[in-house]
Amino acid sequence: MKLSHCLEALIDFRQEGEGNPEITHLSIDSRKTKRGSLFFCIKGYQMNGHQFAVEAEAKGAAAIVAEDRIDAGVPVVYVSDTRRALAMIADYYYGHPSHDLHLIGVTGTNGKTTVTYLIQAIQEAGGLNTGLIGTMGMHYKNRSVPVDNTTPEAHLIHEHLAMMKKEGARSVVMETSSNALYDGRVRGCDFNIGIFTNLTEDHLDLHPTMKDYMYAKSLLFSQLGNSYGNPRELKAAVLNADDEASDVYRHMTAAHVLTYGIENPADFQARDIRISPRGTAFTLIAQNQMYPVTMKLIGKFNVYNALAALAACSLKGFDIRQMIGKLRQIKGVSGRFETVDAGQNFTVIVDYSHTPDSLENALSTINEFAEKRIITVVGCGGDRERGKRPIMAKIAADRSDLAILTSDNPRTEDPGVILREMEAGVAGRTYKKIEDRREAIRFAVRSAREHDIILIAGKGHETYQIIGTVKHHFDDREVAKEAIKEIIG
Repeated sequence: MKLSHCLEALIDFRQEGEGNPEITHLSIDSRKTKRGSLFFCIKGYQMNGHQFAVEAEAKGAAAIVAEDRIDAGVPVVYVSDTRRALAMIADYYYGHPSHDLHLIGVTGTNGKTTVTYLIQAIQEAGGLNTGLIGTMGMHYKNRSVPVDNTTPEAHLIHEHLAMMKKEGARSVVMETSSNALYDGRVRGCDFNIGIFTNLTEDHLDLHPTMKDYMYAKSLLFSQLGNSYGNPRELKAAVLNADDEASDVYRHMTAAHVLTYGIENPADFQARDIRISPRGTAFTLIAQNQMYPVTMKLIGKFNVYNALAALAACSLKGFDIRQMIGKLRQIKGVSGRFETVDAGQNFTVIVDYSHTPDSLENALSTINEFAEKRIITVVGCGGDRERGKRPIMAKIAADRSDLAILTSDNPRTEDPGVILREMEAGVAGRTYKKIEDRREAIRFAVRSAREHDIILIAGKGHETYQIIGTVKHHFDDREVAKEAIKEIIG
């Protein structure tokens, strides 16, 4: 596509430099720029893309989109907001792919990954080819593409939506983080359904207050369509009736609203919840009917996740009994309350409990079926919200028989400083502090006795640990399995 054709997506820009080159690629990373790229100078939280314009040109960029003045030997397109221009041009460049897809966005502090996974599984079982974009990558057909963020940058989203559409996908479910919504990464995505899971403390390093955090998530629902005329283009918000933020989101959207919940009346409601180490059972009340539900997923929080997925898929016409049948078969999501079994006589669970609410949920669930002691290994990330460190430690100490405080991803912070801030939440309590995460997990395993339960919290599916600015291979599940084999031979 020619540069002039790309610029048809914009109404306010100024071009300097002669030429109308062929654009074969969109890029915001000079390291990934190649011949024919249209390079966008994005002002990020830590880097300013304008500093890398020269490098991008040297790599073969055919043209550059910028906000600030730069010197270049290729055409430069000046706009007031390069992020907005990126989304607009990407959507246009890839042929507005979301217009031809049933697009579902899932936002909330916890549960996004599980809800997207359940929706994909249910829709695929019902014959609807469904792609997935989220924390664990972009998945469609037999293709899997890793991502740097829960919600990728706009040009990558539109590129992969187009590819999913080309390969036969008719629906895509996407985790939409508050950061992505606020940054405009999903601009141009024509969502059919927006799902809200819950709102608890998280990302306050990027959002000044919880009100700002709540507002960022509201963008998904305020951006759902205002048109009611076309029944083939149903727009709906699926909201958690037990979370107060849903009242705000209900008023923010013009779309239809479908609710789910446990405590408050809802369109999809769960009652008589029964939790065991083998799974969860409950009674679903929906569409004036009662349905018995059993699933391998464990915990009340997973009941919420299941309700959200069932409600969303019902809007596409899936039969409730058939959806429940598929739900019964699903084993779980990687790193989400995932058990590690290497022949030991105690239980090891790895969970992506990286917020106070998710840790509380995981430990509350374990307390419901624990026969003996609960041992929790927990850490907090560096260069992130310091305020939640003592809270996480306190929850671990309050809800466990033994809390082991350790490192998560320390990044550029001193792990010792992070642990000292965590210790403020457990003053006067008995706990163990082991800075090295591998040693902390080994200590937990060596301390376990028959029928005890170990929760290794925080990293879940992640297969790395960030120390300084370097990613080192580290998988809680692998480390736990190695430690178990050391004691059982």
